[in-house]
Amino acid sequence: MAAIIKTEFLKVKRYYILWAGVGLMLLSVLLTLFTSTANDGTVWDFAYLTEQVIKNNMTMTFPMCITLIAGYIISREWTDDTIKNILTVPISFKRLLTGKLVLCGALALLFGIVSTLFTILAEMLVKFPGFTFPLVMQAFFQITMECFFLYLAVMPIIVLTSRIPGSFLVGVIVSFVYGYGGIFAAGSMTLSNIYPVTACLGLIGYRSYDKAVTWNLPMCLLSIFLIVGISVILIVAGKDKEPKKSKRNKGKQPARKKGW
Repeated sequence: MAAIIKTEFLKVKRYYILWAGVGLMLLSVLLTLFTSTANDGTVWDFAYLTEQVIKNNMTMTFPMCITLIAGYIISREWTDDTIKNILTVPISFKRLLTGKLVLCGALALLFGIVSTLFTILAEMLVKFPGFTFPLVMQAFFQITMECFFLYLAVMPIIVLTSRIPGSFLVGVIVSFVYGYGGIFAAGSMTLSNIYPVTACLGLIGYRSYDKAVTWNLPMCLLSIFLIVGISVILIVAGKDKEPKKSKRNKGKQPARKKGW
């Protein structure tokens, strides 16, 4: 398994779609800056900027982003027609998929760091008050770990769509709706502690200073553990053979002429 994971990390440099992930992280911060221009009486500081980036990552960009990138990385084995060669080594599809999921977990942490850096650059540009080293460290932890926990929250979607080539685009749509649903779940603290996407916020202590925000940490942990457990079951229960490609209608071959 270690060799499979190492190989997946070595192949990262071929995946230009990673720049799409960087672009989506930048888009989330730019969207946050755009909302700061609204004249609604809100007093913006660095802490509030960080909170809004975290919220936009959850509801708008990251679930869709990581599902897109993970699905693309997995589907490359079909588009590059390498899956048949890999499975004859032999390496089971379950082990191959596990290696790719480990890689995507590392990428989720990387995108979290990138999002933090973009947030700091945005702060340097607009110069909101309250830019202190402790808050920078807090932003680094919260944004990075939020991205990792959100990846765990959407992992079942990635696993479900991994066995049908090209179906990861469906997973992207489902993940977007799944993340956007966090807006509605946030209306109730009970639901927020149960719903995996918003439970991620509880694990990073999002707005825990607010007396109205009462996170139940054991419940949030249980929600994420259950979703990871579902992912493991889906991997183990999946058939350990090459997934079938969608059938294509083949045209009839013209009959060969006899003789010379």
